[in-house]
Amino acid sequence: MNEERELIVSTVRKFVANEVIPVASEMEHRNEYPHDLVRQMREMGLFGLNIPEEYGGAEVDNTTLAMVFEEISKGWLGLAGIIGSNSVMCDVLVRFGTDQQKRRYLPAMAAGEKRGGICLTESNAGTDLQNIATTAIRDGDTYRVDGSKMWITNARHGNTFLLLAKTDPASQPPHRGMSAFIIEKNSGPGMNVGRDIDKLGYKSVETCELHFDNFLIPAENLIGGAEGQGFKQVMVGLEAERLNVAARGLGIARAAFEEAIRYAQRRVTFGEPIAERQTIQIKLADMATRIEASRLLIYSASEKRDRGERCDLEAGMAKLFATETAAEVSLEAMRILGANGYSKDFPVERYYRDAPLVVIGGGTNELQRLIIARNLLRKYKDKG
Repeated sequence: MNEERELIVSTVRKFVANEVIPVASEMEHRNEYPHDLVRQMREMGLFGLNIPEEYGGAEVDNTTLAMVFEEISKGWLGLAGIIGSNSVMCDVLVRFGTDQQKRRYLPAMAAGEKRGGICLTESNAGTDLQNIATTAIRDGDTYRVDGSKMWITNARHGNTFLLLAKTDPASQPPHRGMSAFIIEKNSGPGMNVGRDIDKLGYKSVETCELHFDNFLIPAENLIGGAEGQGFKQVMVGLEAERLNVAARGLGIARAAFEEAIRYAQRRVTFGEPIAERQTIQIKLADMATRIEASRLLIYSASEKRDRGERCDLEAGMAKLFATETAAEVSLEAMRILGANGYSKDFPVERYYRDAPLVVIGGGTNELQRLIIARNLLRKYKDKG
């Protein structure tokens, strides 16, 4: 690693070890929002990692960003989620926002003053984003928004969001009539935060519904200034999300593995540590190998994105493999710990509950397999 990357990653690693891990399980069990940890992340500049320096950010490369998500998720997945959605919105604004939009929003987002989220999913539109029903209809210098979104991370404590809506509901295919907007809380009536969705894991970070009833958005908040570009803009942002979700999965897997291998060396049965048993050694070997393979897939996809190339195939592979690894390794860690792994006295049960979120979030792994297959068929098209 270069010196800048090493400094950033080592600083985050120390923060996680000293401030996050000692309180994570207790706060997660209480479903308590980590206000003080968020404040520290703001002071460290973690909300502006992928924002250009001219707007107050750090402008790190995608590999460094992945390493940061890995370290934070190793301590607490919920904490990583707070900057995860924010970073996706920042990525879209940096790539597609107008100069005026960048000047207005990016400095505050880099400082963590404006905390972002992405409003895409609806009750009948998750993987199938073209099926969204939320509309944004032009009315003079504003757009009138009606509809509902759900599974919105940062909905309650965040204040600035990317909204995907249909500006031309009759368009065929539907994606040509979809546009993306910057919306802000408390900018006027008609936007309400609904219920907090009660989740198996991924606790402490809020996941809510947002409802819009004749909510007005200034026309200048249309990302890029042109209608019909929202679907493409969001798809590019989701490519970034797949990489950060993959890195989150890697962090969970590392945490579970390290807990398991430490326990295996301390737990003695029939006169020797269970780490001396071949059955345990085989589990540990498989876990570590999948973790290393996940890391290399993530770095490979990140480096390709840093070169300015599309990396749908590589990001899909990284997301698929790393998050399935998180699910498998967390379960294997629980089996190594036995009854202790099922107990809240150890953090493994938290990793086990968190892992399904990364398998589903950022595009389900079933969708990743389809993306991978389609890209492979294009890459290896039979010309005979």
